[in-house]
Amino acid sequence: MSTLHAKPTVLSLTNAAAGQIARIMAKKNGEVAGLKIGVKNGGCAGMEYTMDWASEIDPLDEVIKDKGATVLIDKAAVLFLFGTEMDYEVETLRSGFVFNNPNQSSACGCGESVELTPISQEKLDAFNNAV
Repeated sequence: MSTLHAKPTVLSLTNAAAGQIARIMAKKNGEVAGLKIGVKNGGCAGMEYTMDWASEIDPLDEVIKDKGATVLIDKAAVLFLFGTEMDYEVETLRSGFVFNNPNQSSACGCGESVELTPISQEKLDAFNNAV
């Protein structure tokens, strides 16, 4: 008898992040397919996270549906975001999404750019075998 394993997720959402994404998506009245997350070269630390509303799902996107929120991960960002938790924080002077990324080795002082290392094949295999 074979055992079915859940597919590992690239990115998980906290309740706060899922709630905020779901609230914004609801205001868009079905005009968006989800929040698309990626990474691009830039900033003083080397890379930046990107977030844009997508009107459709690219067949190569990793799709995460959780608590009413839909997040699309750009195929080029998957190995940089594997194991990341996305949160939404509200502080006295600012609020916004925060990425708790185990692949992040450093960040610039202003917090706008990060240094990311893609997950190694060894870590990816270990993660896949653990689930």
